[in-house]
Amino acid sequence: MALGHGGYDTRVAALRAQLAAQPPGEPVRLAKRTSNLFRPRASTGSPGLDVSRFTHVLHVDPDARTADVEGMVTYEQLVDATLPHRLMPLVVPQLKTITLGGAVTGLGIESSSFRNGMPHESVLDMDVLTGNGDIVLARPDNEHRDLFFGFPNSYGTLGYALRLRIELEPVRPYVRLHHVRYNDPDTYFAALARACRERAADFVDGTIFGPHEMYLTLATFTGDAPQTSDYTWLDIYYKSIRTRTVDYLPVRDYLWRWDTDWFWCSRALGVQNRLARLLVGPRRLRSDVYWKVVAFERKHRLLARVEGTLGRPPRESVVQDIEVGVDQAAKFLHFFQREIPISPIWVCPIQQRDRRHWPLYELDPDTLYVNFGFWSTVPLAQGEPDGTRNRLIERTVTELGGRKSLYSESFYDEDTFWRLYNGPTYRGLKDSYDRERRLLDLYDKCVKAR
Repeated sequence: MALGHGGYDTRVAALRAQLAAQPPGEPVRLAKRTSNLFRPRASTGSPGLDVSRFTHVLHVDPDARTADVEGMVTYEQLVDATLPHRLMPLVVPQLKTITLGGAVTGLGIESSSFRNGMPHESVLDMDVLTGNGDIVLARPDNEHRDLFFGFPNSYGTLGYALRLRIELEPVRPYVRLHHVRYNDPDTYFAALARACRERAADFVDGTIFGPHEMYLTLATFTGDAPQTSDYTWLDIYYKSIRTRTVDYLPVRDYLWRWDTDWFWCSRALGVQNRLARLLVGPRRLRSDVYWKVVAFERKHRLLARVEGTLGRPPRESVVQDIEVGVDQAAKFLHFFQREIPISPIWVCPIQQRDRRHWPLYELDPDTLYVNFGFWSTVPLAQGEPDGTRNRLIERTVTELGGRKSLYSESFYDEDTFWRLYNGPTYRGLKDSYDRERRLLDLYDKCVKAR
């Protein structure tokens, strides 16, 4: 059943013409009005390639449980197209405006990741516009399989996904949530590992409010619900975790339970007050609206100037997601709570779905990892340079054998970066698919922010 508009080939031809019109040697970038990246992006003055028309769900096949999707389709669009068929993507990242192409090239996780891995693991094939200017079909079993497996964690530096065919899985109308409180990190992470190993639920994640207040949320599909909660406007999902043991949500509301308040980051923007929420309305309580406010502040630094005028210390942005093996999770949490004054913390278990090798973000397929997400600012002590806490987190994660997502600022030196993210394989892919280096280098893009 076709759900999107036709004309994919026409859109591809128009994009080829744009690329051919670019001056030789000119760096190639996408012209994107929005981004879910939390790191600076250098301005080149170049208009970039306009991919804004690649926003169609081309086809949903309910029998094969697959979807053909253009790269700029958001997960909100995709979910709205698949749920009428009682299907969903195997992993739906937490924020509505994350695009499918962005999640595959830049990774993503959610509470189904302990059984389904990351979004790229459900990709069957994709059309990629490479730095060489070619559009190639990359599959795990054809001549471009090296690009297929090397594309995740390349962040658009090898090419851009124009179309992807992905697997889907069945859903039921509602999700039953069970929030279980723990007071001890060792017991907490042991319970998390056991729930994942025993498949005790369809979805597993957790929220840590303090050293002795941590919740494991076990969520399971169900065909009916005695009642459902609504966290799309006046009520706040993360606050309910502390007050409700059992909760029910429609499946769509479960998938977007974090988006209404950007997890808990809406509190920094003053919209957790009930009167403010009433005035703002549900249509503006969305992560993409909050992102525009944050982008404005980062550009103009109005709050930083006010705090400086009031004599308050400068603050460092600590916006990161990291993964460590579950056997190191309690140790990382002890470190974090000792050194980084941020709360709450999101935790999400993740395990590779199969034994295939994804070289630019290598995980042991036999290991259950725990993702820690923390997004706030911390005060800098007198004389401390910006980046102090982020560098400390990076060193600690490396010592614990973990990995860090590159969607936010990174501070690695070049040797360490390429050791962690497989420099030799990356350079081989670059030689094959971006010979003239028209796309940015991964280190330049993710660390130097060029």
